[in-house]
Amino acid sequence: MHLDYALTVNKNLPVLIVAEAEFMPSYAQPGDAGADLRSRIAAVVPARGRTLVPTGVSIALPDGYVGLVHPRSGLAHKHGITVLNTPGTVDAGYRGEIAVNLYNSSDTDFAVEIGDRIAQLVIQQVERALFVSVEKLPESDRGAGGHGSTGKN
Repeated sequence: MHLDYALTVNKNLPVLIVAEAEFMPSYAQPGDAGADLRSRIAAVVPARGRTLVPTGVSIALPDGYVGLVHPRSGLAHKHGITVLNTPGTVDAGYRGEIAVNLYNSSDTDFAVEIGDRIAQLVIQQVERALFVSVEKLPESDRGAGGHGSTGKN
């Protein structure tokens, strides 16, 4: 049985972008969640260090949406390059240039050239919480168990 309904679902979300043509975010494959962001400059991400790399892209998202900047899996796997504050958050009200804080987890400097794909931008709808102050939280099965509380495996 072949189900292709997911390929026909399409929601157009207007996102205003300021970018030169070569820096326009783009999806590499149909169905991709992340649009590639490219480096506007040549730079070196030092071994075990970080570099802030501008993308040449400024966006205006509608209220209720966020842009999330994720690492590219190929750069992470092949070169140890990731986005330090993964995911980076681009709020709907931000109008400046998107810059990516690249981190090099390897022992070798990594060169970034102008136009290199350095990260992915994922656009998501967000919910806003109404925070309510209380004296005590309701009980749960997990309780206060945090980091590593569920075991090694």
